Amino acid sequence: MRQVSKYFSIVFLLTALLSIAQSQQSNGVDISIDRSGVLLKGKFYVAEGESIFLTVILLHGFPGNETDVLGIGDKLSQSGINALTFNYAGSYQSQGTTSLENNQKDIDAAFDFIRQPDNIRKFKIDTTRIYLGGWCHGGGMALAYAVSHPEVTTIFSIAGNDLAEFMRTYVVNSELKKMVDQMFEEMITSPAAVRFDKGGLPKEMAETGIEKMNPIFDLKKNAALLAKKDLFLIGGWNDAQTTIDQFLLPLYRALQKEKAQRVQIAAFQDGHYFKNTKDDVGRMVVEWIKKAPERKKM
Repeated sequence: MRQVSKYFSIVFLLTALLSIAQSQQSNGVDISIDRSGVLLKGKFYVAEGESIFLTVILLHGFPGNETDVLGIGDKLSQSGINALTFNYAGSYQSQGTTSLENNQKDIDAAFDFIRQPDNIRKFKIDTTRIYLGGWCHGGGMALAYAVSHPEVTTIFSIAGNDLAEFMRTYVVNSELKKMVDQMFEEMITSPAAVRFDKGGLPKEMAETGIEKMNPIFDLKKNAALLAKKDLFLIGGWNDAQTTIDQFLLPLYRALQKEKAQRVQIAAFQDGHYFKNTKDDVGRMVVEWIKKAPERKKM
């Protein structure tokens, strides 16, 4: 029961995410990202000024919302940093279907969007400084993407989920499995209107066998590759979903074991949604991003 209570609040994940969407203010420009014919809907938070700007691809939790990610996109743009967010394929107004593999393809498409000449001119993008980050599911997706993309070297993860670790717990904990399955079924009829790819549901991944998951999603096992990058891991001490003990610290220790030179970790006295410290989280992310060129000289 202790382990079940640890995850109990995950049942309320979808409701909380959708309520957060209603409370966030958005000044982002509506964009459409073409992923080989699948159109993804998103927002581009445009930095103000006359120079070219560092740009962050900012990934939602799952299923996310149609505005910002913890208000960070708006915070970045106000600080002279471009930020792009989008809804994963198969959610909200984005076309296609969703799965872990499709989420990775969505990130590919976001990078392609940023590198298109018209968008470089329109949004004044400095293509030598494109960074990746996210919250919850998005944090885990960002780190997994970085595993298989050596060119992506600067990543932040806020309450990021280690998807392989989560699935290992899901398989052995029957009460957790029941709650998660219910939550995913509710996503189909929620405002997010999630459309899952065949094999995209947790119960389908478990039936196929988690040992057959793409190895990039097992973050601790990929610590040697991640240790070469510039990383910022953020957690909440009161987070009952992506707990510091199970998800954040084990990854940090694995990175230390691999002699990571540019990994930073921070924890706030707050829960999964950082309701009381959202501004502090955003400010810390901005400061960390702006110091990235200095760290790369180490």
